[in-house]
Amino acid sequence: MMKREVTINEGLEDEMEVWGYRPCLWKMILVGVGALCSGGLLLLLLYWLPEWAVKGTCTHTSLREAHTLLLRTTDEFKQWFRAKVHVMLAPGKGPFDSVDLQTIVDLPNGDAVHTFSTVNEDLPEMCSHSQPIQIHYFTHHSTKYYWNDVKQGFVIYKGLEDLKLSCSDIHSDHSSGLSTKLQEYRRQFFEENEIAVRVPSLFILLIKEVLNPFYIFQLFCVILWSIQDYYYYAAAIVFMSFISIATSLYTIKKQYVMLHDMVSTHSVVRVSLCRGNKDREEAMSTDLVPGDVIVIPANGMIMPCDAVLIHGGTCIVNESMLTGESVPVTKTSLPGSGQDGTRTYNLEEHKRHTLFCGTYVIQTRFYTGELVKAVVVRTGFSTEKGQLVRSILYPKPTDFKLYRDAYLFLLCLVGVAGIGFIYTIVLSVMYKVPTKTIIIESLEIITIAVPPALPAAMTAGIVYAQRRLKRVGIFCISPQRINMCGQLNLVCFDKTGTLTEDGLDLWGIQRVEDGSFSPPEVDAAKETLVNTTFMACMATCHSLTKIEGELSGDPLDLKMFSATGWILEESTEEETALHNPIMPTVVRPPKQVLPEAHQNVKNSQNMLFEIGIVRQFPFSSALQRMSVVVRRLGEKRMDAYLKGAPEVVTSLCRADTVPDSFAETLESYTGQGFRVIALAHRQLESKLSWHKVQSLNRDVLETNMEFLGLIIMQNKLKQETAGVLLELRQANIRTLMVTGDNMLTAISVARDCGMIRPHERVIIADAFLPKDTQPASITWRYSENPAHLPDKNSQTVELDLEHGFRGNGQDQSYHFAVTGKAFAVITEHFPQLLQKLVLRATVFARMAPDQKTQLVEILQNVDYTVGMCGDGANDCGALKRAHSGISLSELEASVASPFTSTTSNISCVPNLIREGRAALITSFCVFKFMALYSIIQYLSVTLLYSMLSNLGDFQFLFIDLAIVLIIAFTMSLNPAWKELVRRPPPSSLISGPLLFSVLTQIITCLVFQVLAYLLVRRQSWYEIWTPQSDACNVSHTGLSHHHINVTSPVDHKNIRNYENTTLFYVSSFQYLAVAIIFSKGKPFREPSYKNWPFMLTCLCLYVFLFLIMLFPVPAIDNFLEIVCVPHDWRVTMVIIVIVNAVVSFMFETLVLDIILWRLVFSRDKQGAGRGTPDTPHQSANDRWGSTFLSWLFCQRTKAPRTHYRQLALELQDDPDWPPKPSTVTYASTPHTNVTVPM
Repeated sequence: MMKREVTINEGLEDEMEVWGYRPCLWKMILVGVGALCSGGLLLLLLYWLPEWAVKGTCTHTSLREAHTLLLRTTDEFKQWFRAKVHVMLAPGKGPFDSVDLQTIVDLPNGDAVHTFSTVNEDLPEMCSHSQPIQIHYFTHHSTKYYWNDVKQGFVIYKGLEDLKLSCSDIHSDHSSGLSTKLQEYRRQFFEENEIAVRVPSLFILLIKEVLNPFYIFQLFCVILWSIQDYYYYAAAIVFMSFISIATSLYTIKKQYVMLHDMVSTHSVVRVSLCRGNKDREEAMSTDLVPGDVIVIPANGMIMPCDAVLIHGGTCIVNESMLTGESVPVTKTSLPGSGQDGTRTYNLEEHKRHTLFCGTYVIQTRFYTGELVKAVVVRTGFSTEKGQLVRSILYPKPTDFKLYRDAYLFLLCLVGVAGIGFIYTIVLSVMYKVPTKTIIIESLEIITIAVPPALPAAMTAGIVYAQRRLKRVGIFCISPQRINMCGQLNLVCFDKTGTLTEDGLDLWGIQRVEDGSFSPPEVDAAKETLVNTTFMACMATCHSLTKIEGELSGDPLDLKMFSATGWILEESTEEETALHNPIMPTVVRPPKQVLPEAHQNVKNSQNMLFEIGIVRQFPFSSALQRMSVVVRRLGEKRMDAYLKGAPEVVTSLCRADTVPDSFAETLESYTGQGFRVIALAHRQLESKLSWHKVQSLNRDVLETNMEFLGLIIMQNKLKQETAGVLLELRQANIRTLMVTGDNMLTAISVARDCGMIRPHERVIIADAFLPKDTQPASITWRYSENPAHLPDKNSQTVELDLEHGFRGNGQDQSYHFAVTGKAFAVITEHFPQLLQKLVLRATVFARMAPDQKTQLVEILQNVDYTVGMCGDGANDCGALKRAHSGISLSELEASVASPFTSTTSNISCVPNLIREGRAALITSFCVFKFMALYSIIQYLSVTLLYSMLSNLGDFQFLFIDLAIVLIIAFTMSLNPAWKELVRRPPPSSLISGPLLFSVLTQIITCLVFQVLAYLLVRRQSWYEIWTPQSDACNVSHTGLSHHHINVTSPVDHKNIRNYENTTLFYVSSFQYLAVAIIFSKGKPFREPSYKNWPFMLTCLCLYVFLFLIMLFPVPAIDNFLEIVCVPHDWRVTMVIIVIVNAVVSFMFETLVLDIILWRLVFSRDKQGAGRGTPDTPHQSANDRWGSTFLSWLFCQRTKAPRTHYRQLALELQDDPDWPPKPSTVTYASTPHTNVTVPM
């Protein structure tokens, strides 16, 4: 039996399950009949639910025989997609299969793609001599998946990486290029090398927009109202929908055009292709396929694909489009021999040798007779740029509790509407109402209970927040994440360029002489150092280059080189062609610093101080070092210089050259927050020629070196850092440092900026891989003597349970610090400790870029809402993976993260959280208001239905347009509160406080509407209203309105009556009351009285309603279909609406915000109520009140909902946590560990 379901992209972010289906005739006939009977509604339902559409028209089959595929993502969203299976004919089964190139023939029109129903019958005849193979494939999210008979599943062909080639294989087997025939064959699988962002036509966008369930519901409402002759309100809804659709279409179209323009700029260029070792031809970049070899011109180009450099080529590249980092990067040739050459080529591991699509090659370095060549490894959407574009075109849904709860709440409103629907039918049948009227009125109750304007109203707050963020220099490419920023409770920060200044200042150097450190020297450019190997290493071991006459490169390299005072000169293209071989880059000291003995000799002798850089091994984050091979002009021997992390450099040096005091010296500098770089040197054998050096493995070169000394760089904190971190800590938002720098330097910076406070201890977790018979282990080392800290038992820790701790007991004043190496070991061998560790870990040092992403995922797995702030260079993965990634970049918008701040410091973080909290609270306020609006109107209509009456057309119009819409859009204008408070904003609509708020307001509105309805019917002047009725005459105020209703036409719909007038006035004031009550200000938004559009709207509406209620205007009464009532009843209505407003205010402010929040809901948030009251009397009252109210609201003592709080409570009572100083934890089994003293 063939397999019916497989998983594709297993282990990746876009992992999906796939089922195969084939068309079923009888099911399709049934669906067709159903669509006709339902007037097309069934087709709409199947359009919205693709899984129903496939299952309703097809039957299960094996994937190999499937015509249609049903795909479902395996993440928490479980999204469904359908895909059509196509067939193409090709000589081979895969792009890298060995085929007879002579048998390849062109398919008709150059197109080999056909569906099952459109395979060209003449094709097999044309290709009979080549026996073409039918290959099944489908396309999903701009990616093609091909059927693989061996794996019995669909696979993606990414590029040359699929062959699992070693670096040396790429040099030997793929450096001469492809023939035209082979290129054409591979293009059948990889298609044109183009990141095609198709801009949909306005018609297609309009159809997709109009078929949204929200607009279909509005269409249903408009048709219903039109049948009832509610033309004005229907026209208003149509006008609103038109504006909404037009705005949406304009925004979507603009985004597509912007993305298309960004992608298409220079995406199609002319390239020089290699055909064999010598032949070259010009071609369009769209023709490229993996395996092609292209020539990189000396003056640079925009890369149209991902390609790896070969044969000694070097390029200077600007990768700002991908990383947001505008500092040029040096790319060198892929190693082709030695141990590095045997490694399998990997795009991430060998990114220093790979030119990425969309990046700008500024210039190239090449040697006599050699061209800078690159082998194409990926094309189209498989490239790094293509993946970025795909993530923008097909973003993952935003998993936010607010939206999930909103759907649940809407379902509740639908349930309420269902009750009203049944109630209306029963009542109408009892009163023998005509069938047509019953259908119309029962359906209308649904349009009242579910507010059609809800989505537009909720979007307004996000739009306003986005505008405010733009004003402070924060740009957003994912507006829905603004609300998520309001829930952030943990923020990870990069160190260099984020917490500290981007540039480093040279504090001094400390050289090694005769096996020991000499005293520190501040001036690195003094004459006595010119001819030392230390100075030669400083002047040559970098990746700087000159661009338009200006030195450019890594800021650290620039500072180090400028401190030497030396001059860098690069050969021109003409000079390169004249020499064999030529040193591409030469450094020399300025003439004024040369020793006097050399100033008087010939110029040729002065050249002895000039050093040529023969080869560079660029800095690697994984290796934490870089090296160069140089030759002093006039000498035969070459030298190798190395710089990097001190721990790494010393491990590559001869032990006798490393001073005994190295560890103490390094710790003294890093402990003070300095960034320390170590230098080393090695004299190479004279037999090494230039050509041999070009193929030399860096592992062979970077060994057995001589330790030269240390460069001490000062990395100053940014002025704003400490204040921002203090503000976040006071707001109960946890902060972490994730850096590639030295551990002790990172700890020192963490102390300086306040991440770790002076009295708090730091526990360094050093982890080691298994060795021989010894299992993996963790050594727990305290960075300073705990005895110098206050006594453990005398401390009272008062940390909010938002982070899981509160009250007396075990000391929580500690932080873990972990290196990237230890993090990798713990992840693999101590998975059960990982979550405990990240709960209190604050410093992560020497972290590789992928480890940063991994850390963010682990923090999310313990239910933290994680923010990440970095400079965009090594943080792209983490910035994207975090709930809210903030890139500090001068670019207006970066695809590297959802948020980009043009402010080059972390002050943008609290600004973003403040705006996020304000937008989140605004969303809650608007949702509650819109829900109450629909319920209030629902109550009014239900009461009026009981007497076969209703609200009038213009009453609906006045309520929905003049009151509700204006209020909904102006109540969203409250700016963010200027401070971050400790109390987090609510995260769920389905929570105690919010449900209590909504339900109490519903009950209050119901009570006062029923009260007004019953009271008006008990008045002495009350009668069944007729056009001749004149209740005003019973008033003793002297006012007479004899003629107000005399000429009124007969009211067939029974709109004009005393109950309608009373409920219209009372409900209108209820809308205003709940709007003001729900529009809360502090502590997350500015007070509503500062929102002048909202206050002005409320004031105007209050004045208008009071005026027409107390002093009726005949024209307005006729327009709104209001009848005249006695003045005494008008005064009574004023009293009713005032008492209603006071009761609503007391429930919301006094009962909810003060009593219940303090005694019930806040305790539930803190988990089991572990607070410490101020006095015994208060304690008794609070305990009694809390117990009673907790019982009343079913808020029993229960475990915290978030995983990190549960862990924190468990660890509070664990006597063995944190581990004691100088203990070792061994991994004994996969799920247990043993801790013993050292």
